[in-house]
Amino acid sequence: MSTIPPSDGEGPWNDPHPFDSEQRWEQDLRPKGLREFVGQDQLRENLSILIEAARLRDAPLEHVLLTGPPGLGKTSLAQLLALEMDVEIRQTSGPVLEKAGDLAGLLTSLPPRGILFIDEIHRLNRTIEEYLYPAMEDFRLDILLDRGPSARSVQIRLEPFTLVGATTRAGLLSAPLRARFGMVGRVDFYPAAHLARIVDRSAGLLEVDIDAPSIDEIASRSRGTPRIANRLLRRVRDYALVRGDGRVMLGLCRDALDLLDIDERGLDEMDRRILESILDKFDGGPVGISSLAATVGEEPSTLEEVHEPYLVQQGFLQRTRLGRVATRTTYEVLGRTPPEAPSTDRPTGPTQESLL
Repeated sequence: MSTIPPSDGEGPWNDPHPFDSEQRWEQDLRPKGLREFVGQDQLRENLSILIEAARLRDAPLEHVLLTGPPGLGKTSLAQLLALEMDVEIRQTSGPVLEKAGDLAGLLTSLPPRGILFIDEIHRLNRTIEEYLYPAMEDFRLDILLDRGPSARSVQIRLEPFTLVGATTRAGLLSAPLRARFGMVGRVDFYPAAHLARIVDRSAGLLEVDIDAPSIDEIASRSRGTPRIANRLLRRVRDYALVRGDGRVMLGLCRDALDLLDIDERGLDEMDRRILESILDKFDGGPVGISSLAATVGEEPSTLEEVHEPYLVQQGFLQRTRLGRVATRTTYEVLGRTPPEAPSTDRPTGPTQESLL
């Protein structure tokens, strides 16, 4: 049997961010080479060309920015870039870098052509961001020591390196920082066929005896997100161990997913509550995120980061300047009658006959 620890129920199943308890087994499931990375074909091809060109030039990779929702493989791609280039990688996140010394310590410890990976790079404070500009362009740090009349600047030369940034909120990234990346790639939600390949591979690594229809069932309910697909596989595995003989067959798989309250579209109880609230309490919208969160009893940040990306991507919600609006698909899925669109055949102003 697998030595991977069983799921402990930490956090909602559809949270695309990693749980602390998942760090160990998630690392084991990551692909070991760019060829093993499933999906994101165009981005993967562009990264392959970037890597090969850097090898031919005998130079470090250009700086790379990866954007897209959480749980889709941005961290895995950063690690694969280091693996393919055979260089070391240092990993941190935007909120962790509070002082110039934090950044200097990471950059000065990088060997030649090493990679610095900054997750949530949109959360860098502006001071740290400004220190990054000369580091990315000229491989130097200009550190200001002391303040006032005694202030002096110290220049630190850096080994050529590659900055790989990852962000779920590309719109929050400043234009000067974005402009310094040689390549910007977006990671999108996965189709069910690609997720099925990921589930099949993970099942082999976790030593889960699972049939093909169950793999497809998990893939179709995973909200286009590999991290969620692997999480559901683990929870279905646990259900099979407790309620069956350890083998995962389609009927048992559906029972496990139904127990988690995940329907065929990947929607859970909170997703449906969000959509029903927009229809029933706000007449289909528009409604602001704070008002919607108060109505369903959830934090606005959870709605924005966990539920909304998938609901928007699947066409259940639209984000507008005035707030969230339910689409015709939402009415159909919930068995409601969509409102009639205003007719364009009838005149909206007074006619010549009515003025006579």
